Amino acid sequence: MMNDFSPGLAGVPAARSKVSYLDGAKGLLEYRGIPIEILAEKSNFVETAYLLLFGNLPNASQLEKFDRDLRAHRRIKYRIVDLIKCLPESGHPMDALQAAVAALGMFYPAKDVQDPEIQYISAVRLISKLPTILAAYARLRRGDDHVQPRDDLSFAENFLYMLTEKVPDKLMAEILDTCLILHAEHTMNASTFSGLVTASTLSDPYTVVSSAVGTLMGPLHGGANEKVLRMLSEIGTVDQVRPYIEKKVKANEKIMGLGHRVYKVKDPRAVILQQLAKRLFEHLGTSPLYEVAVAVEKVGEEFLADKKVYANVDFYSGILYQKMGIETDFFTPIFAMARVAGWLSHAFEQVKDNHIFRPREIYNGEHGRPYVAVSER
Repeated sequence: MMNDFSPGLAGVPAARSKVSYLDGAKGLLEYRGIPIEILAEKSNFVETAYLLLFGNLPNASQLEKFDRDLRAHRRIKYRIVDLIKCLPESGHPMDALQAAVAALGMFYPAKDVQDPEIQYISAVRLISKLPTILAAYARLRRGDDHVQPRDDLSFAENFLYMLTEKVPDKLMAEILDTCLILHAEHTMNASTFSGLVTASTLSDPYTVVSSAVGTLMGPLHGGANEKVLRMLSEIGTVDQVRPYIEKKVKANEKIMGLGHRVYKVKDPRAVILQQLAKRLFEHLGTSPLYEVAVAVEKVGEEFLADKKVYANVDFYSGILYQKMGIETDFFTPIFAMARVAGWLSHAFEQVKDNHIFRPREIYNGEHGRPYVAVSER
């Protein structure tokens, strides 16, 4: 029946999951039942990744082993580096990431995707190697040598170190780590669904992540924080905020970073990111764009609060990354670097009681058309 059709499967339940939960009306987001605010305050990315992947917070020995394993697998094979060197420097880092992740699977076959040991080591390799791949591409496309990871640095510290070959500021690394927690998971979105469909065919975890990266690459899913930064730069100064917002609202045009398909209040991740931005700018010096952003959010609420349009996760993250010296086109790859934990958590949950995704379609074309010879067309 045509009335069964829901474009994009909007609102159609496609899976049962214990990985994460959100309530858009209340602004609630939980990972495995733990509110995101608590994890942002008390946890770190490595511990949060373990929670997502394996269902519980690790005890001390489990956390020590997981962290040790992640540090031990940060390096990438020289042939992966050679592959990255062959990619055009004008390309987007997401394209480089997808290509390199797909290649990883050739070096680390993981065909028995329902084997817990295969799942564990695959998760370790993917989570630990993606930052190395991204940092290598960032440097190689500038003509610089890639920097080998350091096992003595934390996850976030090591990533920033590989970008610059300098041990980063402690607070900067701490804030980046919290950003990774916030981006690690967000229930059933386009890239997670893409990864689930791929996992349901029993493809290996590298293919699952490559598929999800390709989905996140699309402008309707990833890249919004880049657009927010461009918007703030276009506005330029606080005094130009109100006329800009008024013009956008009058033309019924989208204001980047405001509004979310699910949240009808301010995105809880945006609340935390704004607090992180305040801390970072107090520590390293403010940014004119931050002042513009605060004004955009305030004026935007005046016009759009009745429509339940508030700041989302992308609104403040770009400003933070820019202050850390991260290039704009690496904002979405950092999102992917964190989201690997969530993608794999859903994939491993999927294959426990697997059913291949095979939705039906509604055909609305013609029937019984004659074949016409080429000479008569």
